[in-house]
Amino acid sequence: MGFTPLHDRIVVRRIDGEEKTAGGIIIPDTAKEKPMEGEVVAVGPGGRDENGKRTPLDVKSGDRVLFGKWSGTEVKIDGTELLIMKEADVMGVIDGPKKKK
Repeated sequence: MGFTPLHDRIVVRRIDGEEKTAGGIIIPDTAKEKPMEGEVVAVGPGGRDENGKRTPLDVKSGDRVLFGKWSGTEVKIDGTELLIMKEADVMGVIDGPKKKK
């Protein structure tokens, strides 16, 4: 990917939600909600504090994160749908094994 976010912005690829409910009912695409979980693809160099000193970001490429339902700006880069958002929009980093894409 030929894109690097600026300042305290990050680029996130949504991770698709489950295709079935716990009871085994298949959810059609039209009824699915947009997932609020994603994988960080790229991070900016960090913001600046009041003194002009760079503050590094807490997330890094490859992290699985949770973010708000309406967070970020949807963009398409190299045919891939991505979100660009500020690090402050991220609610937390998910630990554990990665989900299948």
